[in-house]
Amino acid sequence: QVQLVESGGGLVQAGGSLRLSCAADGRAFSSSVMGWSRQAPGKEREFVAAINWSGGRTNYRDSVKGRFAISRDNAKNTVYLQMNSLKPEDTAVYYCAVFRDMYSIPGPNDYWGQGTQVTVSS
Repeated sequence: QVQLVESGGGLVQAGGSLRLSCAADGRAFSSSVMGWSRQAPGKEREFVAAINWSGGRTNYRDSVKGRFAISRDNAKNTVYLQMNSLKPEDTAVYYCAVFRDMYSIPGPNDYWGQGTQVTVSS
């Protein structure tokens, strides 16, 4: 069993920044690919970013490259998503998950957090 708890969401104006955190418990966090996805109202959940076990490899969706940065601290069992230059189209619920690979979001039966709302006003 894996428990993931996200925090750090909120309301921010366009151009602002937020830092999301995801605290993990219950398994070998330090050996897992971790990642973030998001789901906007009326849209499917989409891949945002992933990071390998050591933090040495990352992958981002094109629309967030250069603005978002994923990182992890294995000593704290925590993964982060620093979001800069936020845009209204970044508005969504952001979910942390244990990913199966660096390129696609896991399935509904995999380990997910409860999500944190990010709202970017124009």
